[in-house]
Amino acid sequence: MEKYKFQAKSEKDLLEKALEELNVKEEEIVTRTYEEKGGLFSGKKYTLEVVKLSDVAELGKDLLRELLNSLNVNANIETKIRDKQIKYEIYSQNNSVLIGKKGHILDSIQTYLRQAILNTLDIFVNVSVDVENYKEKQNYFLEKKVKQIAKEVSKTKVDVKLDPMNAYDRRVVHSALQNFKHITTESEGEDPNRCVVIKYVETEE
Repeated sequence: MEKYKFQAKSEKDLLEKALEELNVKEEEIVTRTYEEKGGLFSGKKYTLEVVKLSDVAELGKDLLRELLNSLNVNANIETKIRDKQIKYEIYSQNNSVLIGKKGHILDSIQTYLRQAILNTLDIFVNVSVDVENYKEKQNYFLEKKVKQIAKEVSKTKVDVKLDPMNAYDRRVVHSALQNFKHITTESEGEDPNRCVVIKYVETEE
């Protein structure tokens, strides 16, 4: 997999230059920019490293397949790229093994894959791993649950503290209730006991 490098004395035009030379759109790549100090007379310069998301997706698929093979799990892996996120959907006969209790194994697989890609590229890439839409189904039930709680908070005006959640689930809650009338959400506490509090707020009509 190729990592492209572009250098200039100004950071301003680096991205535009990269997009033009590679003939890609900004949403099709991930980048890292850093500054290098020059010599006494050459001054500083900027370097933009660029990797195509399609190439990263193939790298991640290979890493994921290697991990599954080490676990003696036969699986098909589907890859989707959307909004600068690479999503891997795993289909196998060992779903319970890959998901684990409350999705802990699945979370570990995702964390491993993100870190492996970061170690290889030195560029952060938003990667998501799911097993036969497990997370999507969990998100649906979580959103349904917190919306019902938010309705009760709106009626009673009594704040509700949810059970501790991981960062991903907390984001789901914040997103689900961001446009809920008279409701705001805040994260409190420290991991692994960090949780979301659903709060009532007065708003002007």
